[in-house]
Amino acid sequence: MIKIIENIPTKRIAVKLRPSAEKMVKKGHPWVFTDSIAKQNIDADVGDLIIIYDNKKNNFLACGFYDPYSPIRIKLIQFKKPAQINEEWFAVTVTKAFEIRKALLITDTNSYRLLFGENDHLPGCIADVYDTVLVIKLYSHIWFPYLNWLVTHLVRVSGCMTVVLRLSRLLEAKGDTYGLSNGQILYGELEDEVVVFKEHGVLFSANVIKGHKTGYFLDHRHNRKRVGELSKDKRVLDVFSYAGGFSVHALYGGAKKVISLDISKQALQMAQENVALNMHIGSHEIIVADAFEGLQNLIDQQQLFDIVVIDPPSFAKRENEISKAKKSYARLAKLGAHLVSRNGILVLASCSSRVTAEDFFNISEENIEAAGRNFDILDKTTHDEDHPIIFPEGAYLKCGYYKLN
Repeated sequence: MIKIIENIPTKRIAVKLRPSAEKMVKKGHPWVFTDSIAKQNIDADVGDLIIIYDNKKNNFLACGFYDPYSPIRIKLIQFKKPAQINEEWFAVTVTKAFEIRKALLITDTNSYRLLFGENDHLPGCIADVYDTVLVIKLYSHIWFPYLNWLVTHLVRVSGCMTVVLRLSRLLEAKGDTYGLSNGQILYGELEDEVVVFKEHGVLFSANVIKGHKTGYFLDHRHNRKRVGELSKDKRVLDVFSYAGGFSVHALYGGAKKVISLDISKQALQMAQENVALNMHIGSHEIIVADAFEGLQNLIDQQQLFDIVVIDPPSFAKRENEISKAKKSYARLAKLGAHLVSRNGILVLASCSSRVTAEDFFNISEENIEAAGRNFDILDKTTHDEDHPIIFPEGAYLKCGYYKLN
């Protein structure tokens, strides 16, 4: 077993919930909020194993870990059937997660999400693989007592030679991190913090120490490939391009011209570096601009594109941001529709989990029409296969493909 951290003692604690929360747990929902706890036999500390019992018959319902730093006080990992939460449990859980991703690895791809938090029964824990480098991102202190087991079995199933730890800002700001720090190498050696990896034969790079999240965004992989397949001899506009995911696939797919538009000059530098990793014959141009202003400027210039991709960051991280987010999606759909040539394709995406797929697609379609364009729906997609979903809040990504007449 890989040893990274000294043993942290934990306790087993019995809990009963309020009826409404109990009902949700019986449906397999992995979150128990502070005000949902009705009875608790002793005080709990971070990472303690909480066992939830049914109110009427005292039967086992679920178990999970206690997080005193989050309003989601108990993060559940096991439902209905009791289990010993030991090294063997972690070995089985990590192996099951890896099995789900095996089909993806048959393709010319060596980058994937190995653990997707709650959706792989490990809430607050993300693990992404970039070639032979595994990046673990923790969003909760609950994992420190179990980190040795976790890393041991992630290395075992993935075959990775290096493990990097990333810690969320909130986690670093609250509570003890047991001497561990963001960007720390937990296992092996890291020759370069920029790791080159493959996605369906296309090369990209991820800065696993300083990059957003774990260094890259893997959830859109299938959509990037799809745009690439549609791009031969096309003019493509990639808005909120970040490191150029859609742009690179479009050029790899034979686009004659691609424009990457983003407010971050640093992100566009990464996009140019990713473009340079791959053979292509089309031209690549960058525009450093606010997306809304940049789109309006292109409209004013009477530019048209065969494919326009608009993939913004999350607009609604909090409940009170939902209304503003919807207005932003409406504006983007309308602006984008003005830039698509006849029989061209508008690709609209959202990663705001608080805005439902139904609402997002309705907003997109109403505003394409408001821009005076008729359309056919080509497809609507969600996360790639290494992002399985087991509960409603786990589903955040939605993407619509519209052919504009």
